[in-house]
Amino acid sequence: MNMLNDAAHVARAEANRALQAKGPHGGEFLTFRLGDEEYGIDILRVQEIRSYEPPTRIANAPAFIKGVVNLRGVIVPIVDLRLKLGCASAEYNSFTVVIVLNVKGRVVGAVVDSVSDVLELQGDAVKAAPEMNSAVDLSFITGIGNVGERMLILMDIEALMSSADMGLIESQG
Repeated sequence: MNMLNDAAHVARAEANRALQAKGPHGGEFLTFRLGDEEYGIDILRVQEIRSYEPPTRIANAPAFIKGVVNLRGVIVPIVDLRLKLGCASAEYNSFTVVIVLNVKGRVVGAVVDSVSDVLELQGDAVKAAPEMNSAVDLSFITGIGNVGERMLILMDIEALMSSADMGLIESQG
């Protein structure tokens, strides 16, 4: 099983490098905060933004899967991106929101510290993610966006939510 995960990781990294080799891609991104960092995800993946409400816990789920909520008759798993991405703390306050995403036809909620805004980035404002040692998983980072003084970590939310350790979405292929 570990070899499969390693192979999937290598395949994702290769796909990411191929995407970056084509050149940075702009577009519209929903920006949000996790700790001190600001992230951006493709606005087309976002279904809605909701205030945080404690989900119903699922037994034996990983710590980053907070549970499920009933969203107009659809049972939606809630993933705390702060825990998934190793942020120092995950405090719930009035700014904490759930970004409801549509990923490969599946509805998933992502808990973030706060949502900032929607930004349109031109291709030249997006730089490739830096190469780092293998201990740092950059397979979900598609690039770094520069907006004035702000640096935005652009994330492939579909790849993150489809990763094997999430267990939420069957990978196709």
